Amino acid sequence: MDTFPITRPGPVRRVRDVTVYAAGQWVPHRDVLVADGTIVEIAPADLEPRDGDLDGSGGHLIPGFVNTHTHLQQSVMRGIGEGQPLLNWLLTVGEETAAITPERAYLAAVAGSLDALRSGTTALVEHMWPHPSEEVHAAVLRALDDTGVRALLGRGVADRPDASRKWGMDPRLLQPLGEILEHTERLATAARGTRVQVGLAVPNPRCLTPEGMTAVREFAQHRAMTVSIHLLETTTDDTMCREHAGRGAVDHLDAHGFLWDRVLAVHCCELDAHGRELLARRGVAVSYNPMSNMRLGSGVAPIPEMLEAGIDVGLGVDGAASNDTQDMLETLRIGSYVQRALHRKADLFGFDTMMSLATDGANTTLGMAPRPGGVAVGDPADLTLIRFERDFGCLPVRDPGASLLTTGSRQIVDTVLVAGEPVIRDGRSTRIDETALVSRLSDLAPGVLAGVHG
Repeated sequence: MDTFPITRPGPVRRVRDVTVYAAGQWVPHRDVLVADGTIVEIAPADLEPRDGDLDGSGGHLIPGFVNTHTHLQQSVMRGIGEGQPLLNWLLTVGEETAAITPERAYLAAVAGSLDALRSGTTALVEHMWPHPSEEVHAAVLRALDDTGVRALLGRGVADRPDASRKWGMDPRLLQPLGEILEHTERLATAARGTRVQVGLAVPNPRCLTPEGMTAVREFAQHRAMTVSIHLLETTTDDTMCREHAGRGAVDHLDAHGFLWDRVLAVHCCELDAHGRELLARRGVAVSYNPMSNMRLGSGVAPIPEMLEAGIDVGLGVDGAASNDTQDMLETLRIGSYVQRALHRKADLFGFDTMMSLATDGANTTLGMAPRPGGVAVGDPADLTLIRFERDFGCLPVRDPGASLLTTGSRQIVDTVLVAGEPVIRDGRSTRIDETALVSRLSDLAPGVLAGVHG
């Protein structure tokens, strides 16, 4: 597999003289000191330069975003199935997924990860579809490690075949459940020493048999793994579960013990009051994916009602074939605006609330450190340095939070630190040759992709 030559820049020891978003406030002229990948002190600025400094003067420092749901392989499927309803769209995406090669999987994951990093994302949840190729999974793991992003890699798992995708999964992508779990164990071993942790990713409630649910839960709980599952993106989950199992999707999962505090339910546009109460009682978190839900016509998730019910909610971008970027700043804004439009209330989901969703909302379920209120001592040094002057469309800045929410673009992301390492500087990757990446992505013309199928 042809990978990129990787450089690994040394860590930043101090972000000097920066305005920090901490404890829900913007605090100017602070030094943020970093050691061993952790924030160890936030102090009044000492303007004497030192080795290992990142000059933050004039900039604003925020925690890195946590993208709670994506499909990185879709980064080479942009525009696919445009205008198709969800089930038809899934069948179209399934054809590309079945044809994926390790080389394409690596390239897609590198491109998607860098797209995310360049919008201030420092951690992401990669929800892989089931696939029998160990080489494809190894390629995605390698790509995540090469780009330097922090990640939860969800290994796809399903055990009910159905070519229609209505009550099961594409048979071409399945393998015996025991083999999937054994491979997940090996994948977790391979990820040790990287910034990647491994979990499991279930396509939807229709793709696991009752026996499969039991096996996956026992496996995941024994290893403290997160399990991500698409749930009630549309009414299809409920319709199919009632038809085949005699109960709605949430009750179907709960009847088989498949709701617990390391489950991340994705989308939940059709989650009713009963479902919200049950997910809250079981400690299940939700990934809110507003851009994807709008693009595919799935609806708007009832996020205010979820939060009121006590459900932890994180922000997700979803795959680049359903969004169609990994831009968390865009998703931050749209996630707020669509709720305001739906509820006809301009005071819903302001900057503080959206930052909470985008940096801390589902962290406990994901096995990541909680980050309430912004940058804090003891947190991982996963940080984004914003410079509003990089985009005159953001100026003048009256309120940094309001500007970030209403006008923020990827142009203003200057530097991104993961564990104190600058993986993005001046808006570009420090590890990957972006010119070479652009060249290889440009080579994936439609004719080249058509050749993969033939």
